[in-house]
Amino acid sequence: MSAHYLTISTDSVEPESGAPAPDRLISGDPKFRTWNVEERDGRLYAGIWESTPGKWRIVYDEWEFCHILSGVSIIAEEGGEARTVRGGDSFVLRPGFKGSWEVLETTRKEYVIKL
Repeated sequence: MSAHYLTISTDSVEPESGAPAPDRLISGDPKFRTWNVEERDGRLYAGIWESTPGKWRIVYDEWEFCHILSGVSIIAEEGGEARTVRGGDSFVLRPGFKGSWEVLETTRKEYVIKL
């Protein structure tokens, strides 16, 4: 095992379970699983996240790179455009992004978060 190379995989860590905060839930009963495989100084995180269908409000204070591995979601910016994302799509959500995330088909993404 290299100290400088890390494979992003669900095999490397037990998932954490979660859900949107009740005050952010818009519809459905989404459930999250997160495999956080890298954490540095409490300011950088990388791993895999998955959600079952549902819709909730999102507010980003952090910077996040996302690469959708599977599923279909709609990310709608408050007062702006709604974007459908699916397997193969990559994007960045910047600090200050507000809107909603709606999972139409269970969605799994790789992420890198910088606080």
